[in-house]
Amino acid sequence: MSRPRQPMAIQNVEDVQGQYFFRYDEFGAHTEAPPHSHSWGHLNYVPHGSMHMETPGARWVSPPQYGIWIPPGVVHSCYVAHAVVYRSVYLAPPLCAVLPSQPCSLRIGAIVKAILADFAARDVHIPRSEADLRLARVLYDQLVALPVESGYLPSAEHPALVQVLEAMRAAPGDHRSLAQWADSVHMTERTLARHGQRELGMSLGEWRQRMRYLQAIDALEAGHSVQQIAYDLGYGTPSAFIAMFQREAGLTPEQFRREFCTPQ
Repeated sequence: MSRPRQPMAIQNVEDVQGQYFFRYDEFGAHTEAPPHSHSWGHLNYVPHGSMHMETPGARWVSPPQYGIWIPPGVVHSCYVAHAVVYRSVYLAPPLCAVLPSQPCSLRIGAIVKAILADFAARDVHIPRSEADLRLARVLYDQLVALPVESGYLPSAEHPALVQVLEAMRAAPGDHRSLAQWADSVHMTERTLARHGQRELGMSLGEWRQRMRYLQAIDALEAGHSVQQIAYDLGYGTPSAFIAMFQREAGLTPEQFRREFCTPQ
């Protein structure tokens, strides 16, 4: 029996005086925000846990190293499966002119993390002092300079590719080869690989590894052991899983749990 989803408060920034608004929150498991939009653009970031968002025609996943940029006026919804710490900065429309005009993923650097953490610790929502305004401008300059990524875990449109990706997501431990996946949707291996590279910007093997990494984050957040996660995701040994996780995160699973996961 699935748990009922809890509503997430939607931030109203329409009457904010100034150019920046910072939001800090903690959301419980199975919390969602229905489709909505703002006249301001905003960066969504979770330093602990992971967040899922949807915009027209696309799904977005935000592990702790990435943020999701939503431009002004773009309809979006949000869902968190496990409890998360949430950080967001809203930017007035004039500031958004030089930022991406389409939703995208942004890899969050140490300076942006530090400013968001500092403002959260001091409960600064609207920077007013000269010192805080300088910090807000530094954060903005950092965002403008960040390289745009199509998404950490891109979605697809071709029905056969969608079917394969959904099957991989539902059974992350499935070890079928690319040829076997292609056969399951009545395609040649070469045709499926071509669709994957064109729509995802990566191989199906890379997509599956990223998907497993995201599922591992949720499992670490839920308190599962490294050994259990490794076997659930289809790895023959915990060491093979740890090696994959370290390639993606730059940290071992236990180091990641200590730094990024919400204490149980």
